[in-house]
Amino acid sequence: MNNELFTPLLAYILWVVILYLLLTVMRAPSIWGVGLKNAADNPFEIIETKAKANLSNQFEWPVLFYVICLILIARPEFYQQSYLWAAWVFVIGRVMHSFVQIFTSNIRLRGSVFNINFLAVLYMWGYFGLDVLNQ
Repeated sequence: MNNELFTPLLAYILWVVILYLLLTVMRAPSIWGVGLKNAADNPFEIIETKAKANLSNQFEWPVLFYVICLILIARPEFYQQSYLWAAWVFVIGRVMHSFVQIFTSNIRLRGSVFNINFLAVLYMWGYFGLDVLNQ
């Protein structure tokens, strides 16, 4: 059933909410002075910029994930079980990408992990496109 796609969709939205919360915690020392002895002592300063960039990334390629999920939920005649697997691959890939981007400086690894979620959404759109064109 196409409503199965709500689970990975909501899981991904939850992940974005968690990233917002983490960024808020990382900014707390600088913005509110929480836990600071002086203004330059933010222990999260190094990863805060990476977390901000990662959060911004959640509204680029992932928008195509949101759209394909909503189309498939609205048009159950196109839904196939493989979409569910691809959606979970996307979500897991995005979480992995966040960890790599925020906590490492390994660009090669980051690109490889990005390809996981990139290919998952590309598969979803490609399969859907072929299905629509063949009707």
